[in-house]
Amino acid sequence: SVCLRSLWSSLCHGACVEVDSDTEAVAHEGFKLGCISCKMRGEVPAMAAVNWYFKGSDESDFSHLYSYEDKNGEVIDPRFYERLDWNGSKQTRDLQDGSIYILNVTYNDTGTYKCTFSRILMYSNYEYQTSTTKFIIINVVPRLTRGMASILSEVMMYVSIIGLQFWLVVEMIYCYRKISAAGEEALRESAEEYLAIASESKDNCAGEQVAE
Repeated sequence: SVCLRSLWSSLCHGACVEVDSDTEAVAHEGFKLGCISCKMRGEVPAMAAVNWYFKGSDESDFSHLYSYEDKNGEVIDPRFYERLDWNGSKQTRDLQDGSIYILNVTYNDTGTYKCTFSRILMYSNYEYQTSTTKFIIINVVPRLTRGMASILSEVMMYVSIIGLQFWLVVEMIYCYRKISAAGEEALRESAEEYLAIASESKDNCAGEQVAE
């Protein structure tokens, strides 16, 4: 059981991947602002706090938007009251996912968001404090648009699927013909062998009759 717990713990810590947030939000819909900061040493216990800041497209300074610490979150910017919720790591003080979720996105939410992780790594003899900051530029659109890269990747996926299916059909036809030819050759060899045995038996019988 100790080995299983150790393995499970290592898998859990190794599952953290820093994925970039989406940058295009649709008006009047919900939107997840992603912010992930993985620990370099997964086996070291830690505590972390996450703070979000927002600067509108027509503003010059960041305003404090949201704070999450010790399993409690607080919306600070009045423009986001009752529209913002925590969407990151839960039931732990060792935060690695600091994402938030905005309800009923408006065009006024267009701008730059800053996510700051303040982490304390707790070693046996001392504590080490680190800080990580990420910036996300969000554009609010009336409907979701697909980028050219997404369209091309989908087209290539369908082309690959069709190509693999065609190759599979060709391979099946080739294998069928090869097996069929091998079967005919085996039947022909069996027939020739049978005729040879029958002819030999006939010659032996004729020889025996002459001898008698």
